[in-house]
Amino acid sequence: MSLYLDQKVIQKDRIPKMSIAILAIIAVFSIYVVGYDQGQLFSLVQGTEAFDTMWIHEFTHDIRHASGFPCH
Repeated sequence: MSLYLDQKVIQKDRIPKMSIAILAIIAVFSIYVVGYDQGQLFSLVQGTEAFDTMWIHEFTHDIRHASGFPCH
């Protein structure tokens, strides 16, 4: 019976490149949704009426102003 416990080596120099790529895609998509969407996303489902209602624009209106995107 050994007095020493088994030691595990944890290698921390691996960079999860796939996770970084996924987070970058989410970040770019979020910037688009918050900053530039004027009904384009909902127009895929709702049609041209989405450009008049601009649900995402209205929902993220205060975030736009807080982050410096011009709205009006």
